[in-house]
Amino acid sequence: MRLNELSDNPGATKKRKRVGRGPGSGTGKMGGRGIKGQKSRSGVAIKGYEGGQMPLYQRLPKRGFNKPNRKSYAVVNLGLIQKFVDAKKLDIKKPIDAAVLIESGLVRRELDGIRLLAKGEITAKLDLHVHGASKTAIELVEKAGGKVTLTAKVEAADA
Repeated sequence: MRLNELSDNPGATKKRKRVGRGPGSGTGKMGGRGIKGQKSRSGVAIKGYEGGQMPLYQRLPKRGFNKPNRKSYAVVNLGLIQKFVDAKKLDIKKPIDAAVLIESGLVRRELDGIRLLAKGEITAKLDLHVHGASKTAIELVEKAGGKVTLTAKVEAADA
C-alpha cells in the first residue's frame, strides 16, 4: 500500500454544493432560490416571522425580571487566600484589602466590591477588609484568629 493508493470509504465524504456555476451544475442561474420574492434577495433575515401572524416568541408569557442596577462582586474563597498565603504571595502581617488582592493576582478586577466566601480551609491569622462576606466565612476567619472588616465601596464622584 502506498500513500497515493489511500482513499476514504465510499459514501464517507460528500461534495460541496457549488451554487450559481452554470446550468450544468443543477444549481445555476438562480442558485436554488427560485424566482423573485423576498427570499431570493440578499440580506434577508426572517427567522421569527410567521407571515404576519403574531410570532410564537411574542405569544408566550414573559417571566422574571432583570434588575438594572444589580451589583456584581468579585468572589474570593478562603481556600484560595490560604493557598496564596502559603505561596508567600500575600503578606499576613498587613491588612488584606481589594488593592492587595488585585496586586497579588488573586482577583482580576474589583467590580462592585469583593465578597468573601467560605469554600476551603483557612489556618492563617488574617485581617481582611472586604465589601461583603458570608456568615460562615466570617466564623472561619475568626476561628483561625483573624478578623473580617466589612467596608463600603467608595464611589468616584463625577467631576
